[in-house]
Amino acid sequence: MTVRLYDSRAQELVDFVALEPGKVGLYVCGPTVQSSPHIGHLRSALVYDQWRRWLTWRGLDVTLVRNVTDIDDKILANASEAEEWWALAYRFELEFTAGYNALGVLPPTYEPRATASIGQMQEIIQRLIDRGHAYAASDDSGDVYFSTTSWATYGELTRQSLDDMAPAADADPRGKRDPRDFALWKGHKSGEPASASWPSPWGDGRPGWHIECSAMSSRYLGPTFDIHGGGLDLRFPHHENELAQSAAAGDGFARYWVHNGLVNVNGQKMSKSLGNSIFASELLSMASPLVVRYYLGSAHYRSTMDYHDGVLVEAEAALERIEVFLTRAHRRLASTRYVSEIVQDIPDAFAEAMDDDLSVPQALGVLHETVRAGNAAFDSEDLVAGARAAGAVIAMTDVLGINPLAVEWQTAANEPALAALSALVERLLADRTAAREGRDFAEADRLRDELAAAGIQIEDTPSGPHWSLAGQP
Repeated sequence: MTVRLYDSRAQELVDFVALEPGKVGLYVCGPTVQSSPHIGHLRSALVYDQWRRWLTWRGLDVTLVRNVTDIDDKILANASEAEEWWALAYRFELEFTAGYNALGVLPPTYEPRATASIGQMQEIIQRLIDRGHAYAASDDSGDVYFSTTSWATYGELTRQSLDDMAPAADADPRGKRDPRDFALWKGHKSGEPASASWPSPWGDGRPGWHIECSAMSSRYLGPTFDIHGGGLDLRFPHHENELAQSAAAGDGFARYWVHNGLVNVNGQKMSKSLGNSIFASELLSMASPLVVRYYLGSAHYRSTMDYHDGVLVEAEAALERIEVFLTRAHRRLASTRYVSEIVQDIPDAFAEAMDDDLSVPQALGVLHETVRAGNAAFDSEDLVAGARAAGAVIAMTDVLGINPLAVEWQTAANEPALAALSALVERLLADRTAAREGRDFAEADRLRDELAAAGIQIEDTPSGPHWSLAGQP
């Protein structure tokens, strides 16, 4: 088994070799909790959930760290007298967590908040100062900057030359030696709340954005770890700066870099100016969470997705085909000797696709072809082949987190309505059976047509009639 991934730093597909055999340390840049989550945030979290599930299936012990940036310029700007910055951050953090949970994204092994690692950030900053790669501002502001010209390989992640870079816009430039230097520590400014400030050797203040992830990743995964992930929009300046400051401080840092593609809406990039952002709560109100998970996870993780009308309908139809087949398999094989043939094995073609840089579209192709073959097997009464197909479909949907019959996707909210519907349909079916037994075929046909008009399908089997909603199993 060789898992291959696209390393953004090397800009090529490479074989993944774990730092420690049998284990994987995966750090993912989580949300800056300044506002509600949108469709792009959901996709990013889902991508690394898919990576985690596949690496785990391959027998690796995955430690996934996804941080929460809970102190930031925008968080302070969005706070108010009625809602302090830490309260606002926590409110939005809960919204992100609710979105992740709805999609079945597994909780990270660790989910540190930036404000809990201030000491680790200051320790890295001091190391950088001692090594000549950082300096305190000369204007007594309390700001500390990373010296980009002091690090010869600055720009290596994004293949940029320092000469071509624009000035860093993350802090007041007056105390900088070079406009491209970025903030490691931001001195407390007039008008900022005292609660958003921590003592440091350079004066009271708060961390810059980039140093937060360097501190949290090394704290929970060690100075060198396997994979650093995040959205493509974070490559520069965030990930470039993380790499530079961590390496300059003497850490090995991430051995592989993985970036997921972004989500457009009707062919356009989401932006506040266009007013086309789709928030997580809005998306999850349009379809069931399982349908949303299928849609967001159906494209290759490095591709740009485009949301437009109809995509959720297509995802729902694809899931329906899977659910119809699995329910049919259960019905046909229950109480037969063939049920032992349902062995949950991943097909080789599926595994090959997933090993190849998590090629989920190709893996889904294998899944749906197995569903087709399984239905054909049941049509021809080949119950052994049908059972084996069912086992493979269960295994593939489980590893992707999209098994429609899995308990986590069953909603108790539908049970009362289903129970009432079932009672009515069963009564009509009993009347139809009685009519047939009395050779009143006209009445039996009338009842069948009445059920069909209401969207109820009937399948007559040796054990009696089986009913389902039209298009459902």
